[in-house]
Amino acid sequence: MLLVIDVGNTNTVFALHDGEQWVNQWRSATDSTKTADDHASWLWRLADMQGVDLSRVQGCVVSSVVPHAQFNFRNLARRYLNVEPLFIGEPGLKTGMAVRVRHPEQVGADRIVSALGAHVAYPGDLIVIDSGTATTFDIVSADGAFEGGIISPGIYLSMRALHDAAAQLPRIAIQKPPQVIGKDTVSAMQSGVFIGYIELIDGLVRRIKAEWGRPMTVIATGGVASLFEGASETIDYYDQDILIRGLLEVWKRNR
Repeated sequence: MLLVIDVGNTNTVFALHDGEQWVNQWRSATDSTKTADDHASWLWRLADMQGVDLSRVQGCVVSSVVPHAQFNFRNLARRYLNVEPLFIGEPGLKTGMAVRVRHPEQVGADRIVSALGAHVAYPGDLIVIDSGTATTFDIVSADGAFEGGIISPGIYLSMRALHDAAAQLPRIAIQKPPQVIGKDTVSAMQSGVFIGYIELIDGLVRRIKAEWGRPMTVIATGGVASLFEGASETIDYYDQDILIRGLLEVWKRNR
């Protein structure tokens, strides 16, 4: 069994693959101060509740955009799973994906892995939209290369900035408003945040496609991507397993 760990800026996802399919997924808030013991006690409790034997884990792959958290996840794998974890971005680790940008070392591990996970599941040229703390638009060519992309503030980050910078604006839930023109402060903010974000997505996708000049498939993933389902005119597929699928592929290529 393989344990993959996706350490994002906001959330951390733990997923188990039994060699044929994904059997469990758990999510926790990312906290770089949590020790290996903290992670182990939380993970073992959840596994026990669902009848999962973590002693069967024979490998571990980690993608992390939080450098300070890596030490504790490495210890988690070594001390509690008795395996040496693979970390995306480490020297010698093979992804099989060419990175065609000016500074490949600056591309986040999560973006490379998501691009790989999309490439193995969808044919042709791709746009991978990952909606998290930041919203990224990554371009994957049909031959499986990372071609660059766009980084914009995430929807929660934008909403929090709006509330923090304007004392009279309340915190609101993200939801589709009944109409574009708001009739009170909350509906006006919901329109600006939700519809404004849909237009950001659709507008950037159209510009990317125009610049690329060839047909592209658009896949959305990430914690809030499902909120846009049915609202965006340009997203073709919603796929929450892109990143963990990419981690599984890295494992296969480095066994």
